[in-house]
Amino acid sequence: MIVYHSFCFPMISCWPIERMAVECIKANAKSCGECIQVGAKCGWCMDPGFLKQGEATSTRCDELESLRKRGCSSTKVENPQGSQRALKNKAVTNRNKGEGKLRPEDITQVQPQKLTLSLRSGEPQSFNLKFKRAEDYPIDLYYLMDLSYSMKDDLENVKNLGTHLMLEMSKITTDFKIGFGSFVEKTVMPYISTTPSKLLNPCTGDQNCTSPFSYKNVLKLTSNGQEFNTLVGQQQISGNLDSPEGGFDAIMQVAVCGEHIGWRNVTRLLVFSTDAGFHFAGDGKLGGIVLPNDGKCHLENNMYTVSHYYDYPSIAHLVQKLSDNNIQTIFAVTEEFQPVYKAKHDKTNLIPKSAVGILSANSSNVINLIIDAYNSLSSEVILENSKLPVGVTIMYQSRCKNGVTGEGEMGRKCSNISIGDEVSFTISITAKQCPKMGKPETIKIKPLGFNEEVEITLNFICECDCHKDGIENSDICHNGNGTYECGACRCNEGRIGRQCECSTNEVTSEDLDKSCRKDNGTDICSNNGDCVCGTCECKKRENPEERYSGMFCECDNFNCDRSNNKLCGGHGHCECRVCICDANWTGSACDCSLDTTTCLASNKQICNGRGTCECGTCRCTDPKFQGPSCEICPTCPGVCAEHKECVQCRAFGTGEKKDTCERDCSYFNLIKVKDRDKLPQPGQAFPLMHCKERDANDCWFYYTYAVNKTEKEVHVMETLDCPEGPDIIPIVAGVVAGIVLIGLALLLIWKLLMIIHDRREFAKFEKEKMNAKWDTGENPIYKSAVTTVVNPKYEGK
Repeated sequence: MIVYHSFCFPMISCWPIERMAVECIKANAKSCGECIQVGAKCGWCMDPGFLKQGEATSTRCDELESLRKRGCSSTKVENPQGSQRALKNKAVTNRNKGEGKLRPEDITQVQPQKLTLSLRSGEPQSFNLKFKRAEDYPIDLYYLMDLSYSMKDDLENVKNLGTHLMLEMSKITTDFKIGFGSFVEKTVMPYISTTPSKLLNPCTGDQNCTSPFSYKNVLKLTSNGQEFNTLVGQQQISGNLDSPEGGFDAIMQVAVCGEHIGWRNVTRLLVFSTDAGFHFAGDGKLGGIVLPNDGKCHLENNMYTVSHYYDYPSIAHLVQKLSDNNIQTIFAVTEEFQPVYKAKHDKTNLIPKSAVGILSANSSNVINLIIDAYNSLSSEVILENSKLPVGVTIMYQSRCKNGVTGEGEMGRKCSNISIGDEVSFTISITAKQCPKMGKPETIKIKPLGFNEEVEITLNFICECDCHKDGIENSDICHNGNGTYECGACRCNEGRIGRQCECSTNEVTSEDLDKSCRKDNGTDICSNNGDCVCGTCECKKRENPEERYSGMFCECDNFNCDRSNNKLCGGHGHCECRVCICDANWTGSACDCSLDTTTCLASNKQICNGRGTCECGTCRCTDPKFQGPSCEICPTCPGVCAEHKECVQCRAFGTGEKKDTCERDCSYFNLIKVKDRDKLPQPGQAFPLMHCKERDANDCWFYYTYAVNKTEKEVHVMETLDCPEGPDIIPIVAGVVAGIVLIGLALLLIWKLLMIIHDRREFAKFEKEKMNAKWDTGENPIYKSAVTTVVNPKYEGK
């Protein structure tokens, strides 16, 4: 199948138009409303006369370009488009510290504030959201402290926290409020002693401790730092026996009891200080508490009164309430328990927009910890949205500082934002379907931890504009069995057919099938369709460009003659298996051009006056002439000589045109071959001339000149054929051979002379040896090895 082009939207994957066309056809839409919900490129033709014989009503739904090709004018195509409108678009506040105090409600950090979007299925609507950190923005900070016995030394340092923290925060904002609350544990747990004395004073020895409690709101948010110091100084340590504390009960109450805490619509910070872990949902069963936390405020006289009645909240429940109330959490915990709280932020991200800092053993670093955590939280903006309606998706793309961009989940956030910095996000919302009844839906998008948000009303385009002009129970629809709208009948329940002329019970009637057989044959609708109410409705093909038509679906637009593997040569269209050619084209496959401009020769004559133009090609009447314009005469003299110099300079770099070769001789393609047998031979389908020319050195070169359609080709033998001269090689070889033979003869003579000389010397030696006389006397220096000794007494007897 041929893909013509594709359509894309920002951050939305692209689908080929042909694929969309297939989806439009396959949807079998019975009405305009059903059609436009298939995809953004599906349109509906309202022209009453648009359908051909055998085409079903659903064929009106097609890709826009396909409808145009099929003859539906643009004024008759229903193709509603989505839209958007800003209802509240107040610009972000540009204000510097010291320029005058503004009320929190007069400061804008998010733009726009309210939108309405009209969504058509598959068509995204995109808008830009700006965020700017305002100068001197008010801050509320609530300090929630663990008052179990292990935090005794920490309490001493927190007693002066109010004034010191007020002083430090004044460097960030002129509008700062601080509050204080404390927590210990539920008092019904079996691992806490329930004896009256232990409940009154849970500490051991002579330590004086207050009774354990779940959560106490000690000080509502105030701008009086000294009041904070005074009230905190009056607090007493309590205790319990197990390590985990009931801090999550306290966090839940701080989040949902806005009136008691005094939260304003400003930056809300909750500092959670502890040196222990926490209990979570389900632990309450150990004390007989089975009711899940209800997430509501239960403070009486600033005390949490139902800790014995409701279980601890789950982490997910807590995250939801913190997010709903725009509270950013700072976990100030000891190093031992840092991994416990940090895991929820860094690994599983269960508490987004939170920070974890290491609290020293006595909380002496708490001010620096709070400042650092605030800077970390406020330097990052993360967008979140409320629950989306079914079939609606949302995508984000961020444009942060220094040209940094992000998409997908990274498109929700920007980091390293300083006060006064402005970042933007492109948000794309797409409806994949039309919600039930098409009722408007509202969603909200906001930066985590901030009270400002964008409210978006979603309207869904579920029907075409022409739907409003529909005529119920119209006579056009077979005695009022349907509503006539958008150029077609929308049948009532139980009715089918193009004019709703049949009931569903009559579809398989044998009598109706007879009218669907051509010439009383056996094939129903030529095996290319279904018989519906006695009328053939032709089948749809995978390729949306191919269709069956006709009263019996006997026609199609894809089984016509082809040329160059193109239907109707690409110069016509197929109707009922016959090519209908475009202007200036003829033939069964529309492959014969009636345009004679391609036959014009350089002298402006058709075929040089030597032939006729047939299908855009010259047919030469004089057999001597060939070529596209009958301009070549292979047997005419002078053709070879005309191209000699150019062939010589391009093939061998010689000849008169070697200096101007590139300028004068680029009119043909040069192909070199090794020998003459490789040159093209007569009998080609194009004119061919064999040439043999001589250069200045009396060397011959061979080539062919041919015109292949409009291209001129020269095949040349790559070696020159030069005349023969004296053959010096055999002479040299003969001389060398003679020298070698003489040498061998001299060597043999020298060898023979040496043999004769040796033999004479040996004979002389033998003769002298025979004539020699040898003396046999004793050697005067010879001494015998035998010594004879005579006994002087021996007398021979």
